[in-house]
Formats: sequence, structure tokens, C-alpha cells
Amino acid sequence: MTNISKTNKSRVVITGIGMITPLGRNCSETWNAITQGEIGISEITRFHTTDFDVRFAAEIPENFLHGGISDSEVQKLTPSSQIFAKTLKGKLTHQAFQEAWSQSGWSHIESEILSTKKIGISIGSEATRPSLHDLAKMNQQPSLVELESLRPEAPTVFLAEVIGQEKIHNLRTVSTACTSSSQACGEGMKCIERGICDIMVVGGVDILVDPIMVTGFSKLGALSTRNDEPQRASRPFDLERDGFVLGEGAGFLILEREELAIQRGATILGMFSGYGCSCNAYRVTDSPPDGRGAMQSMNEALIDAGISSEQVGYINAHGTSTSMNDSSETNGIKRCFGESWKDVYVSSTKSMMGHLVAACGSVEAIISLLSVMNGVVPPTANLDNVDPECDLRHVPYKPIQAEITHAMTNAFGFGGSNGTLIISKWTPN
Repeated sequence: MTNISKTNKSRVVITGIGMITPLGRNCSETWNAITQGEIGISEITRFHTTDFDVRFAAEIPENFLHGGISDSEVQKLTPSSQIFAKTLKGKLTHQAFQEAWSQSGWSHIESEILSTKKIGISIGSEATRPSLHDLAKMNQQPSLVELESLRPEAPTVFLAEVIGQEKIHNLRTVSTACTSSSQACGEGMKCIERGICDIMVVGGVDILVDPIMVTGFSKLGALSTRNDEPQRASRPFDLERDGFVLGEGAGFLILEREELAIQRGATILGMFSGYGCSCNAYRVTDSPPDGRGAMQSMNEALIDAGISSEQVGYINAHGTSTSMNDSSETNGIKRCFGESWKDVYVSSTKSMMGHLVAACGSVEAIISLLSVMNGVVPPTANLDNVDPECDLRHVPYKPIQAEITHAMTNAFGFGGSNGTLIISKWTPN
């Protein structure tokens, strides 16, 4: 593949990361759990599942939650954001964002200096869906303000108010199912490259473990039904896979222009170097068997990054553990990478934390960044017997040490949306 020059664009660096997942309350805990092969999937505790076909998921444990936003800060927000701040989704949003914002160093910089920078927010969030839990809290008759707090753009508006609405230059909310936060990250990257913003808060959040979603995905036949052994239920690329496991969580990254980060002496963790997206529109729930949509998304990301497929050392696969997705993604990787598919490590961390849907793209982008930073390829759990149709260079059960300069992470959503990000090691020009 011909290398494409990006010399006329601002390089986009990452200066802060934050996440909360079923495996940990922050980046360090989640990364340690992943590299040790821990699994955050168990029986559902949030509601009674006696009559449900699927009785397990990857929940966020209650003790993972911090205090959340203070009462005094809540009072400064609009009524709908005050309500959102008190929801589980709001707490996850605030906790993951604060970790990333603090690490970036911007939380310690005077407001007057921050106000001179063009800040944007781009968040992936699922479509409007009040859960039964939310409705119960609202006494079954939610007001317009309460419903506003549950809209897909609620996390974006909430963070804009937390940072200071007057400082925000650009707001974006992406709701493309499982691809939401991957595309939100990619669009944020493009905002900086095009000079629209100096700083972008990007990421995603999702809460899916409720009766409506468990029932809905179960009726679609998309969920694993291994009720007797939930920790072995998510098994991407395995011959005996039978569906994905619902999860929940949040992941946020702070992106900025390289020159700005260097000028202020920030610690640069890595770079967003490539973004590709496509829409195959094959079926509502399935990807095309030949992987053409995935191939197009990955190929566009490589072109955008100006690198060849041979330079990619690791792919954090979408790898949902459904029969169609895993084989389709395998075919897409082979078509995009040519013979070099045999040399690139592939794993799916959904095997340990479940499928975070709208949040999976940003969380897995952070995991890919940590892989680059630490020279470690995380494993795929429960990969006992690789499906012959998914014969990639897998990393089963245990992580491996490897020098990774460029990592690729995929997200493919219901409805046919595809998103691919390339995260690269940062070196000064």
C-alpha cells in the first residue's frame, strides 16, 4: 500500500485517558485485570432474572463507583443535567471523564488560559431508551426535563456544563449502535486535524444491563445462553461461541494538537493516527460474510494513517463472540491485510468484559493505547478451540510481550456501521 503524507495536518496526540468497566474502576485496574485474564461476567444482580432466558451479564459493581459529582457542582447545572448526574450513566460518565481530564493536566490550568482554547466534545451514546429502573425512579410519569436527561446527547451536554459551557466550541453526539464511540473518537480526531478545535474530549458511555435490553437482545438470538457457566460465555473466535454478553461502562480520552501539548509540557501517551468508517447496510443485525464493510473501514484507516498493513502489530478486534460477526471480521482482516494477516496479533477483550456497545469503541481504543505503551498484547479468554473460519494469529488466555508501534481497533454496529481507529506510539517530529 502506498504511504499517504499527513504533513499538512496537525498530529493528534492523547494526553489523558479514563475508564470504568466491569473489570476496574479506572484504567490501571482494568488493564491489570485484562493482562491477568480476569473475567468480569457473572449472574445479574440488578433485577430478578428467574424467568429470563439469559441471566448473566458484565455489570459495573456498586463498589466501583466513586462519590460522583459534588452537590455544590450539581447545583450549577441545568435541571436535566442535574438529573443525569444522579443516574448510573451520569456517574460513569463523570468518573471516567475526571480520570482522563485530570491526567491530561487541563484540570489544573487556570480557567482564563483554558478559555482561550477551542474545546470540543464528541461522545458516543445509545439512542433514547429510558430503562425500567429510570422510569421507576421517576414514578412512572417522567417530566419533559427528566426525559431530556435520558436523551443520547445527555452525556455530551452534561460534560459541556461540567467543563464550562462558555468554553465549548463544538459539540457532537454519535449514536450508531456498537460503533458509536469509535466514530465519536474518529470525528473528534478530525476536528483537531481540520483546525476546528485545539482540544477534544472524546469517548462513550453505555448502560445496558436492564430487563428491556436483556430481553430484546435475547429475542434476537444475539446473546449467549450459558447460564450455568457465565464466565465462559464470551468466547470470540471459538468454535463453540453462541452469542455475546451484555456489558456496561465508559471510556474517555483527551485529544489535542501536538504543538499545544508540547508547548504546555504535557505528557503525551500516544497518537490517534488513522480513522476509517463505512456502512455495508447488509442486514440489521449481521455483517456481510465476506467482510467487505470491515475491510473498507480498516483500509481507509490505514490510508488515513499513511501506513501499510505490515506496520500494524496488533488488532483489538470487535470480536463479539457471535458466529456471523467473528467470521465476517476475520474475512475483512484477511482481505485488507493480504498475506500480512498471518503476522499481526489479534485478540478480543470482550471475552473478559462483555460487549459495552456504545462505549466499546472508546474503551477498546484505550486498551489498544495501553498495549502500545506497555508493549503487551492482551489475550482472548475462553479461546479453547479456534473456529477454522477464524484462523487468525490469536493470543489465547495469556498476554504476550511485543513491540507495538501501531495498533488497530475495530467496532462494527447493528445497521451496518463500521469504525476503525489506529493508535500509534508517539515520537517527536
